[in-house]
Amino acid sequence: MKKAWMIALSIALLIGGSGCSSNQGAPSDPNPQEKPPEVVKEPEEVRSQATLAAIGDILIHSSLYKDAQKADGSYDFRYQFELVKPYLLKPDLAIANQETMIGGVEVGLSDYPMFNSPYEVGDALKDAGIDVVSIANNHSLDAGERGIRSAIKHWNELGIPYVGANESQADQDRIRVVEKNDIKFAILAYTYGTNGIPLPEGKEYLVNLIDPEKMKAAVRKAKEMADVVILNLHAGNEYQRLPSDEQKALVKEMTKEGVDIVLGHHPHVLQPVEWIDNGDGRKSFVIYSLGNFISGQDEIYREIGGILELEVEKVTKGDAKQIILKNPAFLPVWTHKRNWRQYKVYPLADVTPQQLPKAKELYEEINTHMKQWVPELKNTLPKQ
Repeated sequence: MKKAWMIALSIALLIGGSGCSSNQGAPSDPNPQEKPPEVVKEPEEVRSQATLAAIGDILIHSSLYKDAQKADGSYDFRYQFELVKPYLLKPDLAIANQETMIGGVEVGLSDYPMFNSPYEVGDALKDAGIDVVSIANNHSLDAGERGIRSAIKHWNELGIPYVGANESQADQDRIRVVEKNDIKFAILAYTYGTNGIPLPEGKEYLVNLIDPEKMKAAVRKAKEMADVVILNLHAGNEYQRLPSDEQKALVKEMTKEGVDIVLGHHPHVLQPVEWIDNGDGRKSFVIYSLGNFISGQDEIYREIGGILELEVEKVTKGDAKQIILKNPAFLPVWTHKRNWRQYKVYPLADVTPQQLPKAKELYEEINTHMKQWVPELKNTLPKQ
């Protein structure tokens, strides 16, 4: 019996000490090797860049459309823009202020003070490189509701987004967003009034009128949809070469709300550019008035406009996003005409004294005027 017990004990000890047994209950390593900490990768920084260009009033007096009329009765305005077209085709996004409605001949062409222009103005702008038009201004209702609807029809046929006048409430509520090089631009437009012509009752949506609270709501909505908010602002005093206090106050109110770029219209003369410090780490850029790009007006400062160019960079790192505006430039232009015909927009730097007395002195004066608050403003632009 004792012998059997001893045999059983020996077998148990043999099994318990076997190297084939489980490690459960084995003493832990007094110096375990620590796993290296996981390396957390920094989010990759991604940069996108697009160039914005903007031009001022396309103000089509009868002398311009008579000059553009062909023998068959149709119109062709393309030659009027051919010298500046290379500067407008190069930017990624180009915006124009279409001051007169292009309601077309069926609505009836007309001159100051109640304008209506041929469809072919829009065709020429598309050919020249314009991507978006602002149509909120004091002449928006000159040809009535019919003029607005006819113009919108043609802008839609051209595939050019319009801002500031609308064909329905839903159209007014829709924020226009254009994407270029992975940067989304929301574009808004408002005017101080419509020369005393009332909006039809129940159709207040036809033209966007300046109303700071409504504008702020639109800006907030636009910021949710886009990276950059551009505001076309038709305000200020006609023929005044510096912005009014009211104009500046409204601009600051809007940039503080989130507007990145303000494009000013209405004075028909150039007003300077400025950086706006919003106090929250953001800088906005404003040109208070782009002046007339082309018109039949006949005073020297009303014959001079220009092309604004601004680089927009988006820096994305993980969930963080930053918009950087940089390298502002402005190319002055001059509208040539002879006996109210032969209209053509020239880069002012290319104009000879034979075409315009003291052209070079005027060029220097305009450049000094435009960059008085932004000394780094360039006065040359690359061509296509």
